Amino acid sequence: MAMNRRDALKSVVLMMGGTMVGANAILTGCTPEKQIEGLDFSPEEIAFLDEIGDTIIPTTDTPGAKATGIGAFMVMMVKDTYWEEEQKEFVDGLNALRSGFKSEVGKDFMKASQEERTEYLNKLNATVNDENGPKYFRMLKDLTVLGYFSSEIGATQALNYVEVPGRWEPCIDYKKGDKAYAI
Repeated sequence: MAMNRRDALKSVVLMMGGTMVGANAILTGCTPEKQIEGLDFSPEEIAFLDEIGDTIIPTTDTPGAKATGIGAFMVMMVKDTYWEEEQKEFVDGLNALRSGFKSEVGKDFMKASQEERTEYLNKLNATVNDENGPKYFRMLKDLTVLGYFSSEIGATQALNYVEVPGRWEPCIDYKKGDKAYAI
């Protein structure tokens, strides 16, 4: 999978436009009225989410998604901003990913190599827009990108971060390889 940073930024922009699952709760500040009661994730499930996130945004010259605690971020977002049917789709999707990976690759996702994980997630990604494609995978990608780029690591190391900008500069020359600016 190894989403490049530029694609990830495009996803963040799309998410900021309110197209992601749970955006309504984020934008309005209201918790959905109907959610799964007692929904909780075990430490093993959070570690699984960390590994999925780290496959989507791996460590390069900057830390990957796992270093940001992406699993705990996803859990918080699913529990606080997803409606019941979205929560169910997310949980069912995690189970489908786990069993599908084991069935296809022959081992547990947690014990697989980065290459095996990447190859499998790329296959899922290729079908995410199909009518019967894995919609939960879009949730995983959106949450990974949002969590990563809104974290301290993502904002200060993957993006160009200016803590206190001195003035408004509407046009800045771009030099190949420059990082996008943190919001």
